Amino acid sequence: MVQLFLRPAAKRGTHPGAGLVITVFLLLTPGWAAKVPREKVAEPAPPDLLLEGGRKLHYERSFSSEKEVEGKRGFFKKLVDIAIGEPDHPHLVRPYSIAIDSRGRAIVTDPGANGIHIFDFENHKYKFIERREKDKDQMQAPQCVAVDAQDNIYVTDSLAGKVFVFDAGGKFRRAIGSLKGGEGYFKRPTGISVDSAAQRIYITDTLRDKVFVLDMEGSILRTIGKRGTAEAEFNLPTEVLVRDQKLMVVDAMNFRVQYLDQSGAFQGQVGSVGDTNGTMFRPKGIAMDSESHLYVVDGLWGVIQVFDEQGRLLYYFGSRGTGSGEFQLPTGLFIDHADRIFVVDSFNRRIQEYRYFGLPKQAREGGQ
Repeated sequence: MVQLFLRPAAKRGTHPGAGLVITVFLLLTPGWAAKVPREKVAEPAPPDLLLEGGRKLHYERSFSSEKEVEGKRGFFKKLVDIAIGEPDHPHLVRPYSIAIDSRGRAIVTDPGANGIHIFDFENHKYKFIERREKDKDQMQAPQCVAVDAQDNIYVTDSLAGKVFVFDAGGKFRRAIGSLKGGEGYFKRPTGISVDSAAQRIYITDTLRDKVFVLDMEGSILRTIGKRGTAEAEFNLPTEVLVRDQKLMVVDAMNFRVQYLDQSGAFQGQVGSVGDTNGTMFRPKGIAMDSESHLYVVDGLWGVIQVFDEQGRLLYYFGSRGTGSGEFQLPTGLFIDHADRIFVVDSFNRRIQEYRYFGLPKQAREGGQ
């Protein structure tokens, strides 16, 4: 399959005196008003998914480009667009992974654009990060992303064999796993999760069938797992998540998600191979909400399955398609502290956002 590479375009400026000239020109041009672009009619959102005990899942929105960050364009800007053309907005090409930092910014890796998009909706700002310098630390295929407590950004690169680290402003700081000759130490680093409290970084190496445990300086402390089908063994592990002193690993070709403690001891698993509810065929991104429910993306079926702490399937949402609430080859997943759920809808070139409304903490502790 041919992959199109679309590099994000630069912003276009206008001459300070262009406004008056354009306005006069348009007012004197017959039929100009008919050319004013109308706002695109929003596609109907899927209905809320009502769950047990008064819980519900609500669809919020989708976004895919700088245009959504800017917000609605004013009337004058629309007139400018008629006269000299609407600017090209940087957009998602083949997004893969997402993380939300403490500022609420959405950080999205995009192997198709060979870079990282930062969507800052609160401040109406957008930024694109890339590493094209002709030195030994050139970014080739950004894969998964994680952030630490200081909003530093960690990105695995499956081709370079390294982990690129950027500060909160997007400035390159270092490359973990960069060797003297320029090659990377890891064979295929994929998933990454940062435990800021424990000062640990967890990285899956898919081709080595291991999870590497590093300190915050990038030194390897130990590895977890080996190739196999038994407990705490892996067959092409991909995503990884650290939460509540538990390590969750997507064991892709064993069609399961394994729960381990931080020493690597097996604690349980969810999933098995199949095409029915509760089974998996192409497990991808994972995340956990405030009630410790585990969300697992199945890329082939275009659904997200939700399991409780005992591994029982609670519900699922999504289906294959292009409409709101539908997915085509979904990959990454992230849930923030407010239970906002972000799904990377890769082949549809967008991020879809949901909100989970669970039980109040008092009700959960009361056993309801």
